[in-house]
Amino acid sequence: MTDAGPPAWERAVLEKVALKALDEQRRARQWGALFKLLWFILAFLIIAAWLGWVGRADNDSIATTGKHTALVELEGVIAPDGRASADKIIKGLDRAFRDSNTQGVVLRINSPGGSPVQAGYINDEMKRLRAKYPGTPLYVVVEDLCASGGYYVAAGADRIYVDKASLVGSIGVIISSFGFTGAMDKLGIERRAYTAGENKDLLDPFAPENPAQKAHVQKMLDEIHQQFIKVVREGRGKRLKETPEMFSGLIWTGERSVELGLADGFGSLDSVARDVIKAEKVVDFTPKENVFEQLSGRLGASFGAAFAESAARAAVNSLGASATR
Repeated sequence: MTDAGPPAWERAVLEKVALKALDEQRRARQWGALFKLLWFILAFLIIAAWLGWVGRADNDSIATTGKHTALVELEGVIAPDGRASADKIIKGLDRAFRDSNTQGVVLRINSPGGSPVQAGYINDEMKRLRAKYPGTPLYVVVEDLCASGGYYVAAGADRIYVDKASLVGSIGVIISSFGFTGAMDKLGIERRAYTAGENKDLLDPFAPENPAQKAHVQKMLDEIHQQFIKVVREGRGKRLKETPEMFSGLIWTGERSVELGLADGFGSLDSVARDVIKAEKVVDFTPKENVFEQLSGRLGASFGAAFAESAARAAVNSLGASATR
């Protein structure tokens, strides 16, 4: 007696199951290939943005029509690698002045200051552009804050406009540090530093303060302070009503800054464009960050916030544990 095999209906079911399995395997391979392709594209875009191939906002490509007020934003700390670096601000100002439809340029500042070198670069370029384009005025509009290096930059404008509650001034220079020698003694920590050059450990917070080094640092600060004062005096001219406190590092309200001649009047971007430059249309020439810069900045900020939170929690837990002992 021969084996007739499984019934026809069983064979049909087995065939359907096998075909279904093969179909699922084929779909899985297709999805896998698609995801690999997407990851490859994403990696390529990130690398390309990092290298500047894509995502770079180039304001040279702005096609302006009609008369307008050109805007350049200076926001945040003035530093070489920040949004308010001299390279970026100078690039925006240069493009704004070169545009044939620009009736006037507004540098809108909201900054606590930063590098005196970067601020000096911007101030020098402002003076150069004003001389090169004498028919195009350059105004500064202060939002919340224009202090220290921010005011160093502002002093290079034709006029400075503020809000009554803006904070303006802080004409001074600072280097800040800490001294940990007392804490090290209590904790039994020994400092070990090896230098070639007797002043290579200048401003070392783990070493006792050296009077000779302190005097040297103070001399440098005084020199930079005098450079700052000279820029303000040259920029503001006879408008400046000097007082003993003007260059002491104090900061004033916008209202008081107008009285002192540190600013010329009250105004916002819109009011200056409308009433002073007479060109209500505003075109932004501020260089923008590319995609990679924006992404890395956000990731960096998120990482920094997470790290700070973790450190704070660890400190609190440590204090709590010490208190229970």
